[in-house]
Amino acid sequence: MRTIPPVHPGTILREEFLQPLGITQYRLAKDIRVPETRIAAILKGRRRITPDSALRLSRYFKMPDRFFGNLEAHYDIEIEKMKLGDALEQEIEPRSDMGGP
Repeated sequence: MRTIPPVHPGTILREEFLQPLGITQYRLAKDIRVPETRIAAILKGRRRITPDSALRLSRYFKMPDRFFGNLEAHYDIEIEKMKLGDALEQEIEPRSDMGGP
């Protein structure tokens, strides 16, 4: 079964925030006081959203503090799961004395 790769947070930032609001990466960078190269790299999927950027973006777009950080964390976990493939299930036996699924 082929898995669809997760969507990078930069794509969400571009398509769900910047484009609908008509905000350029230049304007965003100036407004949240970060280098434009940082925003460009995030939008291209070449850079992670750091906690600093996440807090700035969340404040700017009036989102909960953890919104952009959670997008990044979710993306990172999904990418790592794809890299590991079946290794987790094949190499690590869950403890039988722990609850959960």
